[in-house]
Amino acid sequence: MGFSVSASAAIIFAAMFIAMGMLYPAVANGSERVTDARSDTADAMLDQQNTAIAFVNASYDEPSSTLTVTVDNTGTTDLSIEATDILVNNTYTESATTTVDGDPSTDLWLPGERLTVEVDVSLTADGSNRVVVVTNHGISRSEVV
Repeated sequence: MGFSVSASAAIIFAAMFIAMGMLYPAVANGSERVTDARSDTADAMLDQQNTAIAFVNASYDEPSSTLTVTVDNTGTTDLSIEATDILVNNTYTESATTTVDGDPSTDLWLPGERLTVEVDVSLTADGSNRVVVVTNHGISRSEVV
């Protein structure tokens, strides 16, 4: 009778040891993912707080139907031109010509640089047209044209 109690206690201890060995990596992996997600969220919030843009000018050339928007990156965050959106009268613009300080080949909009966007669009002459520039961090500025 003494051997069976000792053997069953050893089997239960070994089973608990194996179960904890399988449980720990799963819990540690889940905890690591939550920690990484919180860190990514904090980084995104910091980028959003450090992002700032300012309208310089928004002008419309009626004969050529070209809207020219000039915006400065006044924040401390590098911005992607590909991820920057232009909305004209609440309509997303698909095709636009962009230059950063005169360079049409770059996709990077650094702090202190000026972005110029030219969009072919038809606007009304009543002065109620609105253009909105939205950065990849969710910061937006609008201007009436």
